[in-house]
Amino acid sequence: MRARDVWIVFSRETRAALREQTIVMEAILGPMLLFPVMMWLMFTAISFVQGHTEGFVSRTAMSAIPAEHAELAVRLTNAERVDIRDVGADPTEARAQVRSGGIDAFLHIEPSSSDGLSIVLTFDESRDRSVAARERLNRLMNEYRDERMAAEREALDIDEATWSQFSVKGDNVATGREMGGFVLGLLLPMFFIISVAMGAYSVAIDATAGERERGTWETTMTLATSRTAVIAAKYLHVTAFGFVAGTINLIAMTLSMGWIFSPIAAEVADETQFAIPWSAVPVVVLAALALSAFVAAGMMLFASFARTYKEGQAMITPFYLLAVLPAVFLNMPGLEFSVGLALVPIVNIALMVRAAIAGTYPLLQIALTMLSSAVVIAACISLATVVLRFEDFVIGSYNGSLGSFVRERLLRREKG
Repeated sequence: MRARDVWIVFSRETRAALREQTIVMEAILGPMLLFPVMMWLMFTAISFVQGHTEGFVSRTAMSAIPAEHAELAVRLTNAERVDIRDVGADPTEARAQVRSGGIDAFLHIEPSSSDGLSIVLTFDESRDRSVAARERLNRLMNEYRDERMAAEREALDIDEATWSQFSVKGDNVATGREMGGFVLGLLLPMFFIISVAMGAYSVAIDATAGERERGTWETTMTLATSRTAVIAAKYLHVTAFGFVAGTINLIAMTLSMGWIFSPIAAEVADETQFAIPWSAVPVVVLAALALSAFVAAGMMLFASFARTYKEGQAMITPFYLLAVLPAVFLNMPGLEFSVGLALVPIVNIALMVRAAIAGTYPLLQIALTMLSSAVVIAACISLATVVLRFEDFVIGSYNGSLGSFVRERLLRREKG
């Protein structure tokens, strides 16, 4: 197998793929634009819903408030976006109206033997309006309580420290860059996995099943070079698209993260610095190469047995779903880049990217990740080499999937 032959076939495959609008959209423009825009739309929608909820007028009923707390009744009556309604003195009827949606909340004053005030706030947590009313009323009552307590403290001539006796203050030692790295570490590995798989998906099908459907597979296999060189060029071609898709997505998401978060947290987005450390770039590049090589090997193995593009989609989709499934569990609390997880395909690469973004580089886990990835990739390539020995597979006359091929040709031969 000559390197020049591989390069010629690789160049031809790449130029042909770049002329396909579907491949360009899914493998390049999708990772670059789809996920940043999708995230921005999602956060914008959340911001819109929050703003719409804040605009609700809270329909509230309350029982009689004692005269010594008349100021609270005045505040509630005059509060913006709070509409005090008369539903009678029966708490049971008021609770029924909260449940039915007739009112959003009910303030019931419980009898008290002291001068204190005990209030039960009835709401329906299954309704947005009722939850918003609870938060709004809680805020008003807490303000009143704090002012009342401050007045009592001043009347007794007690300083604030003695009065409170117990207080907790927050002290965030994380820098803006560290907070940005934390957010990027939560989001980027997930989108990175999906983007690599997305970038390789259409290209792997087009390079195998697409060629058969177009009737050019046999012609390609009879080029003046070895079959191994042709398959190697196609494999590198799919790997390159997966690598480019993952890299583009990382860059696009990093650059647009502040813009994405601005709809719901403008102040936090301004303070947070979303940037990948330069020291993490080599690790991220290694991760992108390893993940792309693994995904490309798996997808090409499955798609090679399809005779049409549609069959290729059906055969490759289960592997695609298995490849992106670990992304769902990456945000589990307490998930650490351990030695054990460094041996789990895809998960290890995602955790390696997260660690690098956070500025930590556990060398043992990184080495195990690259070693285990190399073993899996080598196994896929070895299986592909074995499959290439069968002439009916090469000419496209074999009618079956990878699983049936292994059962019918490889396992039976071992038993025989």
